[in-house]
Amino acid sequence: MALAWIWTIMIVFSVIFGVLSGNIDAVGKAALDGAGAAVTLCIGICGVTCLWTGVMEIMRRSGISSSLKSLFLPFLSLLFPASQKNKDAMEAISANVSANLLGLGNAATPLGIKAAAEMAKSSHNGTATDDLCMLVIINTASIQLVPATVAAIRAAAGAANPFDILPAVWIASVSSVTVGIAAAKILKRVWGKKR
Repeated sequence: MALAWIWTIMIVFSVIFGVLSGNIDAVGKAALDGAGAAVTLCIGICGVTCLWTGVMEIMRRSGISSSLKSLFLPFLSLLFPASQKNKDAMEAISANVSANLLGLGNAATPLGIKAAAEMAKSSHNGTATDDLCMLVIINTASIQLVPATVAAIRAAAGAANPFDILPAVWIASVSSVTVGIAAAKILKRVWGKKR
């Protein structure tokens, strides 16, 4: 809801200043050009997203996704100690991490929501548990081996080699997850003592 207000205010100010400065034609042209560019970008992203969604479906049907989930479960049990006995939550978390590794935020989001809903069942007072906070960190600062969505945006924008960002993505994503996990563990100890 807040974003709707922000966009409305921005549009109103653009029109007002366009009228006051005598550039209302330029404001209208920019709005139409922006809308056209948005449609072009969406169509470009759609193709690559469909490709990677298909790859994920092939991985799921061939059992590779299950193998990845099984591979991550021991590590994730260390990060989510209170949820490790909740099979549904751990499977959703593992699938979320797998989707994020492939850069498929669209596929990872519903899995993250499912995991959060499973974790919320064990929260009796309605506050976020340590495991739920860790899920938000892992999901938000996810490690991406194949940044499919970013590559799709770069390809739609005309990049000659959309995947030439891989080393930077790997370094940035590993760093952000490491810092996020460390911060969560430190804050858990600090806040844990105050409770």
